[in-house]
Formats: sequence, C-alpha cells, structure tokens
Amino acid sequence: MKRSRDWNETLAAELRDAEFAREFVAGLLDEGFSLREALAKTIRAYGVSEFASKAHIASPNLLRSIRPAGNPTQKTLEQMLKPFGLRLAVASQAQRKKRHSAA
Repeated sequence: MKRSRDWNETLAAELRDAEFAREFVAGLLDEGFSLREALAKTIRAYGVSEFASKAHIASPNLLRSIRPAGNPTQKTLEQMLKPFGLRLAVASQAQRKKRHSAA
C-alpha cells in the first residue's frame, strides 16, 4: 500500500507543474482516452478538491463532469483545461496524423 501511496503523492505533486500536466493529458489522449477520461484521471490524481479550487469550479460540479456518465459543457471543459495551460481547439486530421508519425 505504501508504494501506491508514494506513487500517487509523487504524481499529484508533479501534476502541479503545468508542463508536466499538459504532457500527462496529451499522453492519455494519445493512448486513446477521451478528453473527459483523460481529465478525470488527471484531476483525480491531482486531487479533486484542490483542483476544483484552482479551476474555480465547485467540487460537486467537477465530480459530476468527470464521472463516466458526465457530459461537461464547453465552458466547464475550458475551466478544467485552463489550470493546465490548455484550451479547446480544432485541428485537421492531417496535423494529428503528422504528430503521431513523428512520435
């Protein structure tokens, strides 16, 4: 149990660094997770209460947004992405394929 707790505490601390958090979210997306799933994993690892405060979202609303049946609004997604220095955007499929082939 200690190993898992240490790993979780280390990950939570590392997610406070916006660059690390961006890469963590991007990595989850590259692995095939949906944006909601990637944010849910990241926010839970960060700490829901702490992240809710940072994102200026009430904890119960944040939890509803990241649960499996959650369907966050665009505004809520933008609020969840902002602390990581991310934003919603549209990109062509060609750009996405180019990014994957470069990796």
